[in-house]
Amino acid sequence: MSPIEIGALATLGLLVLIYLGMPIGIGMLTVSFLGVAAIRGDLVSLRMLGQVANDSLREYLFAVVPLFVLMGLLVTVSKVGKDTFDVFQQLLGRVTAGLGIATVFANAVFAAITGISIASATVFSRVAVPEMTRHGYTRKFATGVVAGSSVLGMLIPPSLLMIVYAVLAEESVGRMFLAGIGPGILLAVAFSVTIVLLARFRKDFVFAAADTGPADEAMSGLGIARKALPILSLMLVVLGGLYGGFLNPTEAGAAGALGALIIAMMRRSLDPKSFWRLLLEAGQITVSVLFLILAATFFSRMLALSGVPRGLAELLLGGSIGPYGFLLIYLLLIIALGCLIDSISIMLILLPIALPVAEAAGFDLVWFGVLTVVTVEVGLLTPPFGLSVYIIKSAMDDPDLKVGEIFRGTLPFVGAMLVSIALIVAFPQIATWLARL
Repeated sequence: MSPIEIGALATLGLLVLIYLGMPIGIGMLTVSFLGVAAIRGDLVSLRMLGQVANDSLREYLFAVVPLFVLMGLLVTVSKVGKDTFDVFQQLLGRVTAGLGIATVFANAVFAAITGISIASATVFSRVAVPEMTRHGYTRKFATGVVAGSSVLGMLIPPSLLMIVYAVLAEESVGRMFLAGIGPGILLAVAFSVTIVLLARFRKDFVFAAADTGPADEAMSGLGIARKALPILSLMLVVLGGLYGGFLNPTEAGAAGALGALIIAMMRRSLDPKSFWRLLLEAGQITVSVLFLILAATFFSRMLALSGVPRGLAELLLGGSIGPYGFLLIYLLLIIALGCLIDSISIMLILLPIALPVAEAAGFDLVWFGVLTVVTVEVGLLTPPFGLSVYIIKSAMDDPDLKVGEIFRGTLPFVGAMLVSIALIVAFPQIATWLARL
């Protein structure tokens, strides 16, 4: 068998293993090890596995994962995440499906201090989903809203994927951050419009029953300001440090975690025993995420070794298809790969091939980067990989909640993301106007 045939067979094998119920990380490691062994031999496969573990887990950039996860958990313990949700619940409670819209905008604000979708998914699966189900929303819709809006964590600055793209494209990290603001707002609005349309035309999808929860107590303006102050303070620490040039992203994550810890201690919501449990939980979530990163990196290297991505790129991008023909194929390829592998791995596989073509086509590389990140984020919601979906499933601790139910809940938000991508293609100024200032 040729390397390309081995790579294609390994990809098919991964799909079969996932649908048989094998955990994604273990499935990736299995097919990757066997694929490399078939192409280069057992010894090379063993050496590559060790090299991947060393390279992927010691990367300084990935230190943001435990820091932002810890910050998200501290925010949850100190009720800051819930306060953010409560503020938007008060502001939007009278709107149709207002709790869903409140979840979207609370996620958008929370994204401005986390920079990673995993933390948003973890926090709001515990804060918003129980509150929404208590008020008569379907569990499918509630988890779908949280999963869909969690992607804002990777788009609204600070963003891990924006940093990765900036490094690969040799663009300014600051310009990439600024370019993510407009599309982030667009995506939040698109999600809100989707929720309103669902509530009007698909009530059975949104509402399970009449609101049976107790009426929410109205807050005064001072009460709203008091609840909003902690989250605004954390945004000032994280974003102020980043844009002021005092902190890099990892240091900003550490400063944010420290700020969240101080808030939790001031609110007396953290005793030694609960702090230890929180550290253990942060460690467990971090290990699971890093294990997925390790497995996805190994799978990506196996695919690169087999020549499957390069062969697909040469097949699809060859010929006189024109700049926007190339762009359409590129975005469709990202969406297809998003069903199989993680966001960073997709970028590491495709960008070295696509960036020279995009530059030759005359595309603005900042705009091209925003499109890449938004499209890559679709993969967080699509089966079988859907990392945000699996994070919500693990964070909910509800044995009756099925992964398929969450995936069905995310479908309308995948559609909203595709519409947003089309708008950014048609109107590049959405992404570039701030970056050009």
